Amino acid sequence: MSKHIPILLLLLAFLSGSCEKADDYEPSPRANFEALWKILDENYCFFSYKNIDWDEVYRRYEPLITDTMSQVALFDTLASMANELRDGHVNLSSSFNTSRYWDWYLDYPDNFDADIQENYLGRDYAIAGGLEYTTLDEGRVGYLYYGSFSSSASENALDYALLSFKDCLGLILDIRDNGGGLLSNSERIAARFAERKTLTGYIQHKTGPGHDDFSEPTPVYVEPSERTRWLRPVVLLTNRQCYSAANDFTQRMRELPFVVTMGDRTGGGSGLPFTSELPNGWSIRFSASPMLDPDKRPTEFGISPDIPVSMTAEDEERGLDTIIERAIRYINDYYANRDTAAVSFP
Repeated sequence: MSKHIPILLLLLAFLSGSCEKADDYEPSPRANFEALWKILDENYCFFSYKNIDWDEVYRRYEPLITDTMSQVALFDTLASMANELRDGHVNLSSSFNTSRYWDWYLDYPDNFDADIQENYLGRDYAIAGGLEYTTLDEGRVGYLYYGSFSSSASENALDYALLSFKDCLGLILDIRDNGGGLLSNSERIAARFAERKTLTGYIQHKTGPGHDDFSEPTPVYVEPSERTRWLRPVVLLTNRQCYSAANDFTQRMRELPFVVTMGDRTGGGSGLPFTSELPNGWSIRFSASPMLDPDKRPTEFGISPDIPVSMTAEDEERGLDTIIERAIRYINDYYANRDTAAVSFP
C-alpha cells in the first residue's frame, strides 16, 4: 500500500488548491530506511547462507538517517546498506542513480581479452543474433561465442550454428564476460547438448518473512531439444564475469555427459531476482529465490571449472588466448582413448 501514498497526497493537494511541489510530500528518510530494511529482511534469500546479521546492519545504519539529509545522501546510505548483502543482483534505483555491487568480479583476473579473441574469430565469422561462430584448428574445432543471455539465441540460429560444425571433432562454447540475461535462453541453448532428461539443480521460493522460510526444493531439468543437438565434446569457457543466467547455464551444462568446463570460476548470482518499491518511489531489486545444484547447494558464490586455466602474460603478448588454446588441445586429445563420437541431427 505504501507505494500509493505519493499519488494520494498529490490528489489531496490538487483538490485543496495547494501549489506545493510533489517533492514536499515524499515520505521521510527514516520511513524509506525502515521500508528498505524490512523488505530485504522478509524477502532476501541468502541471509543464512552468507552469515549476515541483518539486525546488526540495522543498528549500524539507523543512526546515519536524519530528517534533514538530502535525497542523494539518503540514496548513498541506503545503497551502502544494500551492498552489505554482497550480491550483484541487489540494486537500488532512483531517478538519478542505480547502485550496484561489483566486488564479485573486481579484484579477479579478467581471463578474457576481446582484442585477442579477434585473432580467433577472424573477419569472416558468422553472426546470428547474439551468437558469433567460426571454426578453428583447420576446421577440426568449432568455436561459438555468446556474450550476453539478453541477446537473441533463436532456434533457427542454433540450428545453423551447430550444423556448421558438423565436420568438427568438438566445440568450444565461450561465455566469458557474459553477465547474464534471460533464463529462457539458458534453457534453450542447454537443451541442444542434452542426451536425455537430466536433473541439473533445484529452486526454492520464500514462503514467509523468516530468513529460512522456504518451500521444498523443486527439481530443475534440462530436456533434450527436438531440433539439432550436439553430442560431441564441448568445452565451456568461463571466467569471473559469468554471472546470473551465465552462472545458471554453467550449472546446467556441467551436468551433461559431453561437457567439460574450463577457465576460471564463475561470478555466481544464483538468486532469482525480484523487485519491490520504497515509499518514495525508488525500487529495490534483490535475490528472492535461491537456485541450487543437484546436491542442493547454492551456487551464489560461483562454480569452479573442471579444468582451471588462466591466461598468461606470455601468451597475451603473442596474441594468444591461453584458455582457447588449452580447449583446442583438450578436444584433440579427447579421442586418444575413444574411437567414436556422435552428433544427432533429428
